[in-house]
Amino acid sequence: MAALVAAAASSPAQPYAARKIEDHGIAIVRLSDAAHGVEVSVVPSIGNLAYEMKVHGHNILHFPYADIAEFAARPGLCAIPLLAPWANRMTEHGFWANGKKYAFNPALGNVRGDLPIHGLLGNSPLWQVTEVAADAHSAHVTSRLEFWKEPDLMAQWPFAHEYEMTYSLAEGVLEVRLTVHNLSSQPMPLMVGFHPYYRIPDIPRDEWMARIPARQRVVADARLIPTGEFKPMDLPSPLPLRDRTLDDGFTDLERDSSGRAHFSITAQGRTVEAVFGPKYPVAVVWEPAPPPGQTRDFICFEPMTAITSGVNLAHDGKYSAMQSVAPGARWTESFWVRASGI
Repeated sequence: MAALVAAAASSPAQPYAARKIEDHGIAIVRLSDAAHGVEVSVVPSIGNLAYEMKVHGHNILHFPYADIAEFAARPGLCAIPLLAPWANRMTEHGFWANGKKYAFNPALGNVRGDLPIHGLLGNSPLWQVTEVAADAHSAHVTSRLEFWKEPDLMAQWPFAHEYEMTYSLAEGVLEVRLTVHNLSSQPMPLMVGFHPYYRIPDIPRDEWMARIPARQRVVADARLIPTGEFKPMDLPSPLPLRDRTLDDGFTDLERDSSGRAHFSITAQGRTVEAVFGPKYPVAVVWEPAPPPGQTRDFICFEPMTAITSGVNLAHDGKYSAMQSVAPGARWTESFWVRASGI
């Protein structure tokens, strides 16, 4: 049973609330939108992860744990994790930036595997909450991670920088806004992304239809590393998910008049939608096959600033769309999550 230990920036008259509470002894922040029946729970001390987005009591994020205590005991990829300072795989044990190669140091234990994957911050305890607030229009929580203070992180990605992340709930829609502040003296390659896990509660994935608004697919080799080639989109829209798996990159996204790209899953009149802002030009869609005798009722629509290993492919002359953050500058973008019919 969750024990309420503190409340912040809300009042009974307001439709929104933002509260610091403890759940199973773990500090979390809960954002509430009473009018739309939506609650979002964030655990800052474990990767600043938003692990629940309950719509009328049903979690539309994949969270395969009985409670937050079980997750804390053995955290894994689920819900809405941030991938930084690089997302997905690298082609080698290091990366190129500004004409120089920076090698990873595997002895530190925070970079693993032949193709290092998903960066350094997946379950980081380094996030510090800077604001929890609600008013008549929204509820939000903002946290910061000062990467530049940590020697073991700087040894792997030697660009002094910090992250600020805000989860904001308004009109039943969750906005996830990320700011990257480059404090170093050189441009920093921007390889960040998110790995959100979406689900339609109580309906098997085989009954879902997906919409992937892309004009191009990223061609990859057997290691799932892009070759630098692209091909026209060849999947139907909407896309039936029955008996299908995906682990693919997509680009040249179709966008609305605000520059946003709309991904979705639908089934039986229920929809979960993920909307990417214009500075996320790439999506990775992951829909893995379930282990024998099990189910995997989720799909990942991953907003990315570059294709997988884009920083190294750019050095090889195979990718021309790399973003970077200038010295002293800030990069900010959002994606949004909303549901209907649930």
